[in-house]
Amino acid sequence: MQLTGAEIVIECLKEQGVDTVFGYPGGTILNIYDALYKHKEIQHILTSHEQGAAHAADGYARATGKVGVCMATSGPGATNLVTGIATAYMDSVPMVAITANVVLPLLGKDTFQEVDIAGVTMPITKHGYIVKDISILADTIRKAFRIARSGRPGPVLVDITKDVTAALCEYEPRTPEELPSAKKYTEEDVEAAVALIREAKRPYIYLGGGAILSGACEEVRTFAKKIDAPVCDTLMGKGAFDGKDELYTGMIGMHGTKTSNLGVSQCDLLIALGARFSDRVVGNSEKFAAGAKVLHIDIDAAEINKNIRTDVSVVGDLKEVLSLLNSRIDQMSHPQWHTHILELKEKFPLKYDKEVLSCPYIIEEIDRITEGKAVITTDVGQHQMWAAQFYRYTQPRSFLSSGGLGTMGYGLGACIGAKTGRPDKVCINIAGDGCFRMNMNELATASRYNIPIIQVVINNHVLGMVRQWQTLFYGERYSQTILEDKVDFCKVSEGLGCQAIRVTKKEEVAPALEKALAAGGPVVIECVIPKDDKVFPMVSPGAAISEVFDGDDLAQGNV
Repeated sequence: MQLTGAEIVIECLKEQGVDTVFGYPGGTILNIYDALYKHKEIQHILTSHEQGAAHAADGYARATGKVGVCMATSGPGATNLVTGIATAYMDSVPMVAITANVVLPLLGKDTFQEVDIAGVTMPITKHGYIVKDISILADTIRKAFRIARSGRPGPVLVDITKDVTAALCEYEPRTPEELPSAKKYTEEDVEAAVALIREAKRPYIYLGGGAILSGACEEVRTFAKKIDAPVCDTLMGKGAFDGKDELYTGMIGMHGTKTSNLGVSQCDLLIALGARFSDRVVGNSEKFAAGAKVLHIDIDAAEINKNIRTDVSVVGDLKEVLSLLNSRIDQMSHPQWHTHILELKEKFPLKYDKEVLSCPYIIEEIDRITEGKAVITTDVGQHQMWAAQFYRYTQPRSFLSSGGLGTMGYGLGACIGAKTGRPDKVCINIAGDGCFRMNMNELATASRYNIPIIQVVINNHVLGMVRQWQTLFYGERYSQTILEDKVDFCKVSEGLGCQAIRVTKKEEVAPALEKALAAGGPVVIECVIPKDDKVFPMVSPGAAISEVFDGDDLAQGNV
């Protein structure tokens, strides 16, 4: 059948099972929006800003496991997607960004709202296309979705000239192809991995986001139990292993638990599952797990030996590899090692001041009231670390945060996307006051569609994490981190169509949360906390993770 390019775009989205698109219209993409108008089976969420659309598509993808889709017009519309695309790229989130460009005869002539968005986004996408010929449009979109989902997922950009969206072409529907196996390992790799595991007396599992992306959570649990090894995770790995399990020791790295950091530093075999050894995890790479052999299992061969040298590596889909290992490994027991880790957990629990209203207390109350079943999104900073530390994640795809890029302003859009994709889940965004300012306009999106999210603003009137660094490493020179001004977040929120509640005391937290959960629409809870609360434990930049310290160490002069 003969369809316009714009109609082909919509039909291809339907082919791929897309039910929701986040975007903002403009001149060059009008044909696509006109075609979309006729297809009510695809829900379009009009965000307040294109960056919000990209973050919403990202949150939708992380929460559902599907490919997130965002759309924008040419020029500034397209460039406003860039931060969201980069966020998705750094955290391996499957996304397809569809942009439109000026007509082909005007490309390269500095036409109004023209920009080479494929060129701009080349370093932050798995692949980018600019479609100048309608005959390849359908296949290009299909390729984009396949690339976004395959191997290590990531964002793909499809830029389409406006004349292509208007032209006519024959269209034939197709069923999406099954993704090929990512197997790149050999039998020798598997046997070497089994041998290392059998030899280990003090194994430790280091769990990353790949465990969630591969759907390997059950295999991870079986593996951990079978080899009797403690488990730590990264921001991206939250929920891949039950945070309430006795083998779980908390996050690793700059703000990881003492147990995880010390345990990994003392182990004789570190098993990295779907993790990339980022600088925030590793600290001083020369001293990281210095006494241990390293087994690295990951789908992306480029991550092997990139930051940390491995003794054995297995490149392939984690679910598949762990299933194979689980079938070849007999039940193991490391009672002395297990006892030692339990002693570390008892000796070094996470602590905070329970006399005053604090973010850890708020997070624990959210955990209690939601029974650990909510989807938590965060922005970036102290609140992000506290949310990772004090909410006990028991399910995958329940903690959505910008780990690799560290994008302030990510959380609200992501929360909208998550709730849109998972309407059955309670979705709560935790933001600092600095982050909230960046994209709080997306409250208007939530109120427009009456999306019942809860936005918790942790207001300490400072840029908390930067201030923490200024306190510890910059002689308390608080350059441009104090936010004591006249902004009233509750009034702003109400002005954008949301209910708002201000909390200043511990006893007000639970009633505010209960009210928000019962509201049936978007609610903002502003929580005012002290400005000098700090995230502990902490590892100084460039130090070994074994040098982790907490507030007690700092007070006693042991740092």
